[in-house]
Amino acid sequence: MQALCRDCFAQPEGAECQACGSARILRHEELGRLAIAHVDCDAFYAAVEKRDDPALAGRPVLVGGRRRGVVMAACYDARRFGVRSAMPMFAALRACPDAAVIRPDMKKYAAVSREVRALMEGVTPAVEPLSIDEAVLDLAGTERLHRAKPAATLARLQRRIEAEIGITVSIGLSHNRFLAKIASGEDKPGGFFAIGRGDARRFLAPRKVALIPGVGEAMERRLAADGIATVGDLQARPEAELARRYGAMGRRLARLSRGEDRRAVAGRAMRKSLSADTTFAQDIAAPEALAARLWPLAETVARRLKAEGIGARTITVKLKRADFRLRTRRATLPHATQSADAIWRAGASLAEKEADGTPFRLIGIGASNYAPAAEADPPDLADPGSAARRDVERAIDTIRERFGEDAIGHGRGLG
Repeated sequence: MQALCRDCFAQPEGAECQACGSARILRHEELGRLAIAHVDCDAFYAAVEKRDDPALAGRPVLVGGRRRGVVMAACYDARRFGVRSAMPMFAALRACPDAAVIRPDMKKYAAVSREVRALMEGVTPAVEPLSIDEAVLDLAGTERLHRAKPAATLARLQRRIEAEIGITVSIGLSHNRFLAKIASGEDKPGGFFAIGRGDARRFLAPRKVALIPGVGEAMERRLAADGIATVGDLQARPEAELARRYGAMGRRLARLSRGEDRRAVAGRAMRKSLSADTTFAQDIAAPEALAARLWPLAETVARRLKAEGIGARTITVKLKRADFRLRTRRATLPHATQSADAIWRAGASLAEKEADGTPFRLIGIGASNYAPAAEADPPDLADPGSAARRDVERAIDTIRERFGEDAIGHGRGLG
């Protein structure tokens, strides 16, 4: 049996870690061979609100509309009273009358989600977000980079999210995404649970068939009418029989009931580029005029990179002539960037090389060749002013998040 201390990342032999005394030990026979993880933020919206308001510590917190609304998130203090997400708010308050009800702040939650995603992408580029508060990660092939098995890398990631962002996540680890997602719900909040190839069928067998994605109430009733109530009942039926009875869904039920799932994790590398362009009211030939038109496009691309939680190494400029012929130039930067200023400078330089007096009717700029946000815009000793420009851009981003896109802008965007 392999073991991992979730606090000091040692490999203990007993019930407690000999190195740090912790009892938070993850054990599984296949621990060193599992690399697919499902990371789920615990009671995400409520956790962010409790993090930001110390007065809410220890109190039941509900995020959602007032009495005529529904519960979007309930913290674990509230869940002890039977409150759940999607419950009508009046029913939740009847069960838990002392709960604090907070209106959702989706901008804030999206910003925290991007922070969490950036830390995930710091451990693997194969991160597939499933929603604002969960993602699937594939850590296969990362051992040399992190000098650790995926389980230890994930334990460190879990600690970093809690220490740096102030919320907890639960992690499920397996050899495929279906089992990883099930595992992440087994030890909430702040848990870490593993399901391997050898124990998947045994683990799934006693569960209700509703555990399988796609089995809603109607399908559950249909299966029950055929004597199938648990995943074990599905395992006992031949796949051909289930296919005859339920078609393609029957084959899917048979395979998932055995813990089989061939779906790959679709990481950031699958996106080709982010871009923005504009068509002029009148053709433009002057390089300074082309550079001026590039600035708002560079801001748009930078904003999208930040929203995606990624940086880009390659900048591409396209220029369309009056006769609709297209010119394209690209440059690869020394490091990835999320900065509108860096994107604009690279793009303006590329456009200047094409500004030979030809009138253009369209200009566009794109970013590609992605990297995790954590790798973007490192300190540049060769350009001392880059740090100040980044600080200005961050200040502008903060003001715009609070007061809207038109609240403030860079001087080069005027006119």
